[in-house]
Amino acid sequence: MSGDYINTEEYPTEIHDYLTAFEKSLGSVDEMLKTMMSVSRSELLQKLDPLEQAKLDLVSVYTLNSLFWVYLATQGINPKEHPVKQELERIRTYMNKVKEIADKKKASKLNKGAASRFVRNALWEPNAENERTSKTPAKGKKRK
Repeated sequence: MSGDYINTEEYPTEIHDYLTAFEKSLGSVDEMLKTMMSVSRSELLQKLDPLEQAKLDLVSVYTLNSLFWVYLATQGINPKEHPVKQELERIRTYMNKVKEIADKKKASKLNKGAASRFVRNALWEPNAENERTSKTPAKGKKRK
């Protein structure tokens, strides 16, 4: 569907810009799918850790369900009343769970030993040596 051979008499001219944008989006999706399909799934999964594998699976299934949503809309079926809506919500729930796990991994971890040393050294504790030096005047200063 190229802009060169589209007969604008077949549809209202008001939606021409929308159709052009839709066509560009379909082209982008097509290119991404070709890129994804060029690498075998097992080869791709071997290179990823389990969290990344889960992210890939969730994005893949979300994309497929979203494309099905668009397909239903193009067929005149209201996708909001179709079970695909619940499926997309379920997938979103799992995506949020994976995001929480990833955020926990990125969160800084407390090094208890370093923290206790920091606090111990930051607090001043009087000892016999500190009391003695505080009573004697500092060298180099003269009192009048």
